[in-house]
Amino acid sequence: MKVGNLAGIELSFSWLKQHIPRVTATLSLAAACSSAGVMVLFTRDTNICRVDANLSCDMFQISIAFAFASWFLLAISSYVMFWLVASI
Repeated sequence: MKVGNLAGIELSFSWLKQHIPRVTATLSLAAACSSAGVMVLFTRDTNICRVDANLSCDMFQISIAFAFASWFLLAISSYVMFWLVASI
């Protein structure tokens, strides 16, 4: 009875472990950029932040700044993990 190609499954998990940090960093950058685009739309194009006092646009801007900071740290981590895997 043939069990299957377990070496292929192990290889795909190994490949997945190596590429998850890069994929996560790319998705994090995409989310930060889209949030920044929405914030530019709110503050400069529609002036919704000046019209609606209930929106805390300053908090949105701070959260977007933190999103870019977390992306930067995640990108550094991905780069370091890439070189650690490459050195093995």
